[in-house]
Amino acid sequence: MNPLNLLALAGLGAVAGALGALLGIGGGLLITPLLTLAFGVPIELAIGTSLVAIIGTSSATASVYVERKLSDIRLGMTLELATTLGAISGALVAGLLSRRWLTFLFSFFLLYAGSTMVRGAGQRRVVEERLTGYQVRRLPLGMFFSYLAGGISGLLGVGGGPIKVPLMYLIMGVPLKVATATSNFMIGVTAAASAFVYYIRGNILAYPSAPVVVGVFVGSLAGSHLSRRVPARSVLWLFVGVMFYLALSMGWKAIRMGGP
Repeated sequence: MNPLNLLALAGLGAVAGALGALLGIGGGLLITPLLTLAFGVPIELAIGTSLVAIIGTSSATASVYVERKLSDIRLGMTLELATTLGAISGALVAGLLSRRWLTFLFSFFLLYAGSTMVRGAGQRRVVEERLTGYQVRRLPLGMFFSYLAGGISGLLGVGGGPIKVPLMYLIMGVPLKVATATSNFMIGVTAAASAFVYYIRGNILAYPSAPVVVGVFVGSLAGSHLSRRVPARSVLWLFVGVMFYLALSMGWKAIRMGGP
């Protein structure tokens, strides 16, 4: 193991963890494509590493947000019932897909997540400023989309946050900061459910998982403490730009793979 590679992997984890904590998405949207594109890690191993890193993100940030009373624990535990089932389903389906199709799917999902965040940034509402007294709406629809979020998490190793946060914020009427904190509370359980399947399949290894997880844990703690000071809108637009770039890079790589 090259020490420089270990430091680079830890740095990747720190950046992904900080952004994941700020936006409630777990950092998997950065970890999987960067491991694949920059470090040449096979995508199935990158997804397994991402899932372990998401558990680290949730472990580092959930206690901070719960202590601040930002997480809606009751809502999170309710939605997590559907999300966990979806995560196991997605992990099982992933074993049936080729590397090329997994890469294509991740590229498309990055485009979806970036577009959703752009739309959400343009639809800020007054309810965002009220962190208490809100009314959760459309719970059955929320359960359905939570199952889909879990499936995407198990399939692509992204924790489901890119679906959960817009779902709670735009559809269920939950304030954005509460949606972000609740997503961070949920993603660890979601990732753990599908990570077990990846571990049995041999797609979670100490290298590169260990240095990435260490970086993610440190970055997540920093991100959760910085969430009060850093303008979320600025972070969001930066993250959207990175996601669109990675989506195009992953799509091009999938095209060059050829084969089934």
